[in-house]
Amino acid sequence: MERESRFSRWLRRRSRSGARTIAAQEAARLREDLLLTAAAAGFPLAPAAHPEGYGCSCDRIGCPTPGRHPVSFAWQTQATTDPEQIARWASNQPLANFVTATGRTHDVLDVPVTAGRAALERLEAEGVEVGPVAVCGNDPWSGRMLFFTATRGTPDDEDEWWPCELDCHPETLDDHPGLRWHCRGSYVLVPPARLPGDDTGPAVGWLRAPERPLPDPLTLLEALTDACAAHAEEQPDQAPWPVR
Repeated sequence: MERESRFSRWLRRRSRSGARTIAAQEAARLREDLLLTAAAAGFPLAPAAHPEGYGCSCDRIGCPTPGRHPVSFAWQTQATTDPEQIARWASNQPLANFVTATGRTHDVLDVPVTAGRAALERLEAEGVEVGPVAVCGNDPWSGRMLFFTATRGTPDDEDEWWPCELDCHPETLDDHPGLRWHCRGSYVLVPPARLPGDDTGPAVGWLRAPERPLPDPLTLLEALTDACAAHAEEQPDQAPWPVR
């Protein structure tokens, strides 16, 4: 009986270990599929740092954006939509988050998640075509919603358009709690990605699929700015928007 008991315990441990291995393999496949889907939609990708506890995998002491920034200073040159390169990165860097370089094929309008949900409901109620939308962060007050749009590009009239550094640099995000317009010189995380302190799974996910056509950013701007203004007047102890 003792032998049978030990053998049964060994089988249970082996079964649990096998289940964890299968789950990890499935998660890796899903991660790669999501990254390749974003690349196929035209979003150039580059590897990013990943969270380590509440810190960052990078060597920078007191990193201001842990898990949210590229690992290479050459990320703008490195960013690509080549599926073979992205698959290699995903395989060789299984913990890495990924960013997409904005201002090439797309821009991103980045707002507080509560404002984003209000704007999204308004836009869809008005019949406005909304493109890809991602949620970044599980907290209803510190989380962000990312609206992917057509890019405003690099027009000749630089008096009208400006690089992202004059609007919002990725490493000074806390200084811009309202609407952020990511264009030339900027980047955002793409799903799936993890953030510091999120132990329940990826905290960056798609709310509207990346395959959707990219809308003109100006068609979303009024609803987003109105929602951000309303969000700024709200108090943190009020009930958050429910996740659908």
